[in-house]
Amino acid sequence: MKTRSRRQLIIGLGFTLLSTFSLSFSAVSATAAKAGDNSMTAESETSIWKVSKDGDTVYIGGTIHILPVSEFPLPRQFTDIYQQSDTIVLEAELPEPTDITAQQKMMMGLSYQNGQTLKDTLSEETFTALDQYLSAFGSSANQLASFKPGFVTTMLVTMEAQRAQMAGEGVDAYFTQLAKRDNKDREYLESLDFQISMLAGLGEGEEEQFISETLATLPDLKSELEQTIKAWRAGDTEALNKLVIQTFKQEAPESYDDVFTKRNISWIPQIEAMFGDDDKEFVLVGAGHLVGEDNVLKLLEQKGYSVKQL
Repeated sequence: MKTRSRRQLIIGLGFTLLSTFSLSFSAVSATAAKAGDNSMTAESETSIWKVSKDGDTVYIGGTIHILPVSEFPLPRQFTDIYQQSDTIVLEAELPEPTDITAQQKMMMGLSYQNGQTLKDTLSEETFTALDQYLSAFGSSANQLASFKPGFVTTMLVTMEAQRAQMAGEGVDAYFTQLAKRDNKDREYLESLDFQISMLAGLGEGEEEQFISETLATLPDLKSELEQTIKAWRAGDTEALNKLVIQTFKQEAPESYDDVFTKRNISWIPQIEAMFGDDDKEFVLVGAGHLVGEDNVLKLLEQKGYSVKQL
């Protein structure tokens, strides 16, 4: 898997699962406390679509899994649709930091269990480079050596985002906290076990390339995040497709199928089941799932649903 597509994968999948480890929920709660005030919402075209059939409607919003505090308030459409909804539907449940059972499950799933360590899979040069990078954050390669490359690389991206002042709760975490505060129902398209398994498999068998290329490209992270966030706020599907999907699909087609195509297809029956009930659902998934070929919206159109961007 090439460098840019790898980084997009980690940003997309990793932050969905690992925000509870690497980001503070105090910022989410503080931001959520202001959400009831419409004066705090921003006017902007954005990444939300109205999906309709036979007089029933489901709204689907594209999310960014890491969003700096400076990007709040969110575009008005997000808060408007949230307030109209009975249920929010997310990719997967984000366990609370106080949920010891879930935390242990994640740690077990993302750690080597056979006596192997990350150090065994890396060249001395790459392990030293990893250690030097982590030393700036008061950590070391030995402290993370028991973890699989997917977890380690996600932590590297998290640290770099924090250093670049780009870290913050994502849209998913933000609305999770709002829904808890407002006692709205929350549903999920995937299980925590599924997401742990996906992240645990990242980089297995190619640890050297996975870690070394990530280290080499971390300086570009801020620029790529800024471009992606800008495109997301504007609902610029062409730019999102180019930034998130095209390179990934060309350079890592098998991983692309696993992360996007197969998951998109698996979500369609669940979304279709939301039509015809009495609830108003707001589905929130990573923006990459709503652009490119075989995206969720296109799959729904092929099944006869009307899709309109707000």
